[in-house]
Amino acid sequence: MRREPSGENAQAEPDAGVATVPLPSAARTGQVSHAIFRVARLHRMLAGQLLRRVGLHPGQELVMMHLWEQGPQRQTDLVRLLDSDAATMTRTIRRLEHAGFVRRRPCPTDKRAALIEVTPAGHALQAVVESIWAELEQHTTAGLALEERETVLRMLGQLEENLTRTPPPQTESDASL
Repeated sequence: MRREPSGENAQAEPDAGVATVPLPSAARTGQVSHAIFRVARLHRMLAGQLLRRVGLHPGQELVMMHLWEQGPQRQTDLVRLLDSDAATMTRTIRRLEHAGFVRRRPCPTDKRAALIEVTPAGHALQAVVESIWAELEQHTTAGLALEERETVLRMLGQLEENLTRTPPPQTESDASL
């Protein structure tokens, strides 16, 4: 929905609070899910633009945050901490390693594993990434009062809990067992 332009050269602008992407009729029974998808996509795009300033891609900063806070970690521990999968984490660590932000070293307690640790270049990113996240938060929550931000956090927490408790859907191969 758009406002009617006023004046000769005025351009139409989206109404505040109205989605910029129309709701497809097939999504009418999932309006919240459609809105989450759109917001997540836009949030990730903005995060990507901001993180590119320091040579990171979305998701890599989360790995760095855990390493900064908890110190060297096994890759399997990072997979668990970030609720990721092994293949994605392998690619992420490899890219961070090639950028010079992390390195692998042998794990003293498990000879089969390597510890992922932050390099000096990676440590130099911490304050910048924190600043980027503050900027991302500012853009994301612009115009919201403190109480509204707290409500959003509470509601997102509830949605996450709902999704975490939802059993995975059965596939056709599961049903035939």
